[in-house]
Amino acid sequence: MRAQRTNSREKILAAAAHVARESGPGSLSLDAVANRAGVSKGGLLYNFPTKAKLMQGLVEEYLREFEEALETARKNDAGDESPLAAYIRLSADDCEESQPSASWIFSAIAEDPDFMTPIKTFKRQLFERLKGETPDLKSMLVCYLAIEGLRSMNLFDSDVLSKDERQLLVSSLLEIAGSPDVEQASKKRS
Repeated sequence: MRAQRTNSREKILAAAAHVARESGPGSLSLDAVANRAGVSKGGLLYNFPTKAKLMQGLVEEYLREFEEALETARKNDAGDESPLAAYIRLSADDCEESQPSASWIFSAIAEDPDFMTPIKTFKRQLFERLKGETPDLKSMLVCYLAIEGLRSMNLFDSDVLSKDERQLLVSSLLEIAGSPDVEQASKKRS
């Protein structure tokens, strides 16, 4: 029974994220989510008794998925790439999606400003972890703030950079972070 409930919960969260991206901020309806997830509205309400709880679940799921992707990227690189470089790559890839994966976060914040609390906590923990794992604080600050600026432009649909400019920014940040791929590419150009 627990596995089925978890599966329903995951289906509902995936459907809610899709509906929020598709419909835009503020237009998420429980009926649309239930329909997209293929569950009854009662089934949705069993898992998420209110729209606010559904939005909270979306925020928590997004943060959990980002954390898992960051850990996977770090493990797959087996120490070749710094944690800061893994964060830069993952964040840049996330911002390249045609429909930002985090656009529904704006909907959640509009619904209830308290949804910023888990985001702030996550960002603070990530920042502190990167700070502890990066020997050069100045480089870490520049990279972290540049990527967060890129994320913010993406979230608020206010990106002023061309594709080439974004690629230049990301490769520059990876160079600052000491990514081996960028260093090897630089040596080949020399």
